[in-house]
Amino acid sequence: MSLLELKGIRKVYHQGKIEVPALRGVDLTIEEGEFTTVFGPSGSGKTTLLNMIGCLDKPSSGVITFAGRELGQLSKKDLAMLRRYNVGFVFQSYNLIPVLTAYENVEFAVRLTTKGREKELRERVMAILAAVGLEGLEARKPNELSGGQKQRVAIARALVKEPKLVLADEPSANLDSQTSTEVLEVMVKMNQELGTTFIFSTHDPQVMDYAGRMIEIRDGQISEDKRREGQYVSD
Repeated sequence: MSLLELKGIRKVYHQGKIEVPALRGVDLTIEEGEFTTVFGPSGSGKTTLLNMIGCLDKPSSGVITFAGRELGQLSKKDLAMLRRYNVGFVFQSYNLIPVLTAYENVEFAVRLTTKGREKELRERVMAILAAVGLEGLEARKPNELSGGQKQRVAIARALVKEPKLVLADEPSANLDSQTSTEVLEVMVKMNQELGTTFIFSTHDPQVMDYAGRMIEIRDGQISEDKRREGQYVSD
């Protein structure tokens, strides 16, 4: 089943009187449960595309459908609610709240979307922290964690609300190769066990090695779209 459908997506930014095209007519379909990498050179449109999919920005033209809902027909409030309940974000800079512990960073995310008994919420947060390999580190604040541990907190925060989609923008950029492998394996596990759809934006060949689908973007257009087994995909 299709989770996302993009048709004719264009995005133009304006710098004074100058128009800067970031996306030039992107057509793309993402199925539920895919583990997809979007790659290409700097300035190719990768991050812009993720921003469109994650309801952080609107296209200049074209149609995006998310889980059967056309995003262009939704109000700002409705987009915020769709994003809150259905999309998790993992950023290269982690974006953790520095004064909160690992547990509190994850708990904060789930409290925005879930109402329940304190015991149930605590069990849910502790379970996801254990699943990403942070058992015993729940009380540490971000400045007491390594880069890999911070990224694991970010992953736990993205997954704890059980979103349909997780968007990861250069998630391995600040990690060494060993830590990157460990973090990617956590996300593969979540993809396989929970069926969560993942879309990565990356320059990192190591991340691409884990992808089931690889989409190359150049000059704001999809130049190549292939599955792991090497068969090309037509949208």
